[in-house]
Amino acid sequence: MRAHVVNVLHNIRNLGILAHVDAGKTTVTERMLYLTGATYKRGEVHDGTTVTDFDPQERDRGITIFAAAVSCDWDGHRINLIDTPGHVDFSDEVERSLRVLDGAIAVFDGVAGVEPQSESVWRRADRHGVPRIAFVNKLDRAGADLDAAVESIRRTLHPAPLVVQLPIGREDGFAGVVDLLAMRALTWDDGVLETGPVPGELLEEARRRRRTLEEAVAELHPGALEEFCAEPSVSEATLVAALRELTGSGAGVVVLCGSAYRDRGIEPLLDAAVRYLPSPLDVPAVRGQDGQRRPADPEAPLAALAFKVNATPTGRLTYLRIYSGTMRKGETVLDAGTGRTERIARILRVQADRHAETDQAAAGDIVAVVGPKAARTGTTLCAPDAPLLLEPPGATEPVVSVAVEARRGTDGDRLAAALARLAEEDPSLAVRTDAETGQTVLSGMGELHLEVAAEKLRREHRLAVSVGRPQVALRETVGRGVSGLLYRHVKQDGGAGQFAHVVIDVEPLAEGFAFVSTVTGGRVPREYVRAVEAGCREALSDGPLGGHPVTGLRVTLTDGATHVKDSSEMAFRAAGRLTLREALRRCAMVLLEPVVEVTVTVPDEMAGGVLGDLSARRGRISGSKARAGAVVITAVVPLAEVFGYATRLRSRTQGRGTFTTRPAGYAPA
Repeated sequence: MRAHVVNVLHNIRNLGILAHVDAGKTTVTERMLYLTGATYKRGEVHDGTTVTDFDPQERDRGITIFAAAVSCDWDGHRINLIDTPGHVDFSDEVERSLRVLDGAIAVFDGVAGVEPQSESVWRRADRHGVPRIAFVNKLDRAGADLDAAVESIRRTLHPAPLVVQLPIGREDGFAGVVDLLAMRALTWDDGVLETGPVPGELLEEARRRRRTLEEAVAELHPGALEEFCAEPSVSEATLVAALRELTGSGAGVVVLCGSAYRDRGIEPLLDAAVRYLPSPLDVPAVRGQDGQRRPADPEAPLAALAFKVNATPTGRLTYLRIYSGTMRKGETVLDAGTGRTERIARILRVQADRHAETDQAAAGDIVAVVGPKAARTGTTLCAPDAPLLLEPPGATEPVVSVAVEARRGTDGDRLAAALARLAEEDPSLAVRTDAETGQTVLSGMGELHLEVAAEKLRREHRLAVSVGRPQVALRETVGRGVSGLLYRHVKQDGGAGQFAHVVIDVEPLAEGFAFVSTVTGGRVPREYVRAVEAGCREALSDGPLGGHPVTGLRVTLTDGATHVKDSSEMAFRAAGRLTLREALRRCAMVLLEPVVEVTVTVPDEMAGGVLGDLSARRGRISGSKARAGAVVITAVVPLAEVFGYATRLRSRTQGRGTFTTRPAGYAPA
């Protein structure tokens, strides 16, 4: 029985599809589902018939907005796939998905290579330690070049790319690939895979590339190096074992290629996913915030992490990755964060927007459950008698806000409830009431993010709403600090008084906030130092220039004094808050605004006008390069100047220009 459990877990792959917008990851997912028999018709993005892009807005816009989970079977393995968004505004969806994945397939455009969001999602996967393989897609397009795409991976992402295939034909003549491990040709005729010998005209090139692969693997893997030195060539079995280990450690990334739209290269990609990417048994045991570990074992105590919450017409779905134990229909589980118990009413196997009910789910599974009423993204559900709190996915601070109001005065309560539900489903959205105007303000990751949220209010909640102009989230920072600012907090109004005496220095810092104490001789006890720091952090919420959050400063507590009776943590906390507020008023403050890196692709003859337009938008041009009859321009532009740029670019380039953005931090306004 135990051997059967291990074998089942060994045959599970929890994978994500990562890419820049329009690199073809949804088409890759659809072809995988079709080839594995999970669907009986090829879904097409341009026809709005995809399984994973099932939301009406995704089909209208032709992009992935919400991460969708699907499952399929291949070569005796169960593959749980999450198709993630490629647009920068929905990068938090990628972050939440990466938190629960064991491996990923990174899809790259064969013409463009590594694009801005490709790099962004790659870095996120690095932070989570998620092993990846790479698929260079769209090799049938004009200008596609596998070697150039691989070089961009090497240069920009810095892994060791280990190319295991050689394309047969170029651009429109792309017909298949040479498998460099088995030294055979894989070609596709009307979507049907045919296997044969390597074409004679490619044989010498294939042998050269096989030797290059052996050398690259031998440099990174001791076992392969030993065989490389002792034998005329490294065997296929040794290469496969070495590539799997290098993928798991992140020392190398296996690179495959194909054209998903033309059904070429997907079967080898599925084989590679099963062969090289890890099972739940191959990744470290999940660790709780208290350091306690839980193995991937169905017989261990239950531990599951909620990574997505979705309110549907049929009920509230909580998507879970089960790390250990077994969850059964009807049982009671513990919310480790709040201490309350929840009942699991139903367990669903997920196929995008379709669900199949099951009685139980075990370690390694990704499922949705109905029943938990208070679970949120990041909630840990565990066995009541074995509590474990897992680290929740990180959330990015919103950078763009709009005012939202109901057009009918009677819909105010409905709007508040709908906004609360949106924020519950998507933690990267924030809702607040402006203290001065009384308006309801919705904040998010970008203009498109807020457009999608407003459209959900109209479509799903049937609310007529008015949305104001986007406003960016400004910050304040210290340009020149102050030293030796003394503040004495004394309050006496009957009963015990309050006394706190502090002296601080404030100086600029590259980013964030730092607090240090150089007080000696016990003049300020340690617990009071912590209270001063807490008070300083409270003062960061509103700066002196315009009430914006303050960042980029270091506060040093240099001296202080206490009173034997009247000093307390509350007094020193108040002193810390009031002292820093006074210090900020005396500092030379600088207003910061969010900036983005804009990458614009335009025809050669239109580059001059686009460069001028970017400069007029306060953009700082950082580079340009020619690519297949077009120019790719990179610039850093204030986020406020990018609002409405899509329409402007289309009109200036007769619809032939495209652009993408990614956050580049803050800069002086």
